[in-house]
Amino acid sequence: MRKWLLLSTAILLEVTATLSLRGALDHPAFYVLVALGYVGSLTVLALVLRAGLALGVAYGIWGASGVALTAILAALFFGDPLTGVMGIGIALVIGGVLCVELGAQSARSAPPAQSAPSPRSRDEGAPS
Repeated sequence: MRKWLLLSTAILLEVTATLSLRGALDHPAFYVLVALGYVGSLTVLALVLRAGLALGVAYGIWGASGVALTAILAALFFGDPLTGVMGIGIALVIGGVLCVELGAQSARSAPPAQSAPSPRSRDEGAPS
């Protein structure tokens, strides 16, 4: 549960930094939020990895959720266009994130694969 809370925090910090970047175009003081947000997001993302979430899962969810949330919030705050095609893209991002997480869960629950004997160990028992 801790790692998911950390990942949510990393996503929110990244989205805040990205939205602040847009606001900083008119109000340069927002650059402070941009820097703090990105540094904080990457720091918390590192804590997520330390907590045990796989890199591919954490980065995939962090990146995809950041894109989807930023597009939605940019439409709300800045009036950026949000078309039907963009909505389909956001739905595909959400579906992709779910597929990554479900794949990671099935990989964790699968029994470990037995490794094949190395060529050297096969040769050691063979007559010459």
